[in-house]
Amino acid sequence: MCAISKMEVPDGLDEEYYQINQDILGSFNKYRPPLNIFRFQEDVARVIPFFKVGQRLSNEKVQELAKLVGEGLVFVSRDDHPVYVKHISYQLDLVLVDKHLKEAEIADIFVQALTRRMGEFLDQPVPLVLQKLWADLMVLTEYLFQDIFRVKALVRRLALEHSLASHSVNCGFVGLALYTRLRANDFEEGLVKRQVFDRLAAGLFLHDMGMTRIPAFIRDKTKPLVPDERTKIQAHPKLGYEMLAKLDLKYPEVEQCVLEHHERVGGKGYPMRKSGPEIGEYGALCAVVDSYCAMITKRPYAEAMKPLDAAAALVKDRGYDSRAASHLQAFVVECAKFK
Repeated sequence: MCAISKMEVPDGLDEEYYQINQDILGSFNKYRPPLNIFRFQEDVARVIPFFKVGQRLSNEKVQELAKLVGEGLVFVSRDDHPVYVKHISYQLDLVLVDKHLKEAEIADIFVQALTRRMGEFLDQPVPLVLQKLWADLMVLTEYLFQDIFRVKALVRRLALEHSLASHSVNCGFVGLALYTRLRANDFEEGLVKRQVFDRLAAGLFLHDMGMTRIPAFIRDKTKPLVPDERTKIQAHPKLGYEMLAKLDLKYPEVEQCVLEHHERVGGKGYPMRKSGPEIGEYGALCAVVDSYCAMITKRPYAEAMKPLDAAAALVKDRGYDSRAASHLQAFVVECAKFK
C-alpha cells in the first residue's frame, strides 16, 4: 500500500494485516471509517486497537490517525477482507497504490467492482455511465500491462451463474488471458501497444451490450425460442454496433468484438454470415471467448459444462478460429493443473 515506514515493521505482520497509506486513509470516511483500525505500538512491538467500527473519531483522533499513517504505523485486519474489498472496489484505482494486497485479493476486488460497474452500464448504456466503466477498465489494463501473468488470478474467479453482467466480466478476463497467450512473444518484446490492449478490453467487456435491446423474457427463456424470438436474438450484434456510434466508441477492436462475436469461420454465423479471413482478429477471438464463457456457466436453458470439456468442444468445432481455440484449450489445461 504503502508509504515508506519510518520504523521497522516486523516480518509476517502483513499476513494478518493490511498496512494503510495516505491514499487509502483519504478514501475512508473522515470520522467513521468502514472497518476496525489498528496501530503498531513500538514499545511492545505489537498491533493494538485504535478505532472500532461503529464509533466516531474526534478531531484530535483524526489528526493523530493521519500522523500515524504518515509514520507507517496504521493497519486494518485481513479478517475484514470482505469489507475492505467492497470499499476498494468503489475506488478501483487504489489497487494500483496498495502494495500489500495479494494478487488473489486484488482479483476479488476487480470481480466485484467490474461486475457492479457492468451492471450499471447495461442498465443504463449512456456516455456518462460508460465513462465510469471505462475508467475502471483502464485500471484493469494498467494493472495487467505491468505483469500479464496476473490475469490468471482473475480467470480463477469466473462467475458460474449466468447474468449479462457476469458474462461480460467473464469474457473480459478470459479474452485478455487468451490475447496475452496468443501474443506472448510480442508482449515479451514490447510490441503490443497499450492503446490496442485498452480498446480490446473494452470490446470484450462490451461485446454483448446489444442484448440490452432484447426483451428480458426472451433472454431468460428456458424453452426453445420460436423463429421470431430467434430473429430478435440474432439482431443483438447489429444493435450493439449501432450503440457504438452514440457512445463514441468507433474503434476496430471494439467494433469487431461487438459485431462479429457470433460469426463463424465456415460462414454459418450471424449477423452477416462472414467467413474465414472476413472475420477480424478480435472478432474471431471474441467468438471463442463468448462461447466458452457461456458454456461453463449455468444458463436458464442449459447446464454448465466443465471448463476442459467446453474448451475441447471448441477445438473440435470448425466454426471457430483454430489457433484461438487451441490456445484457449492449452490455457484451460494449464489452469486446471495449478488449482
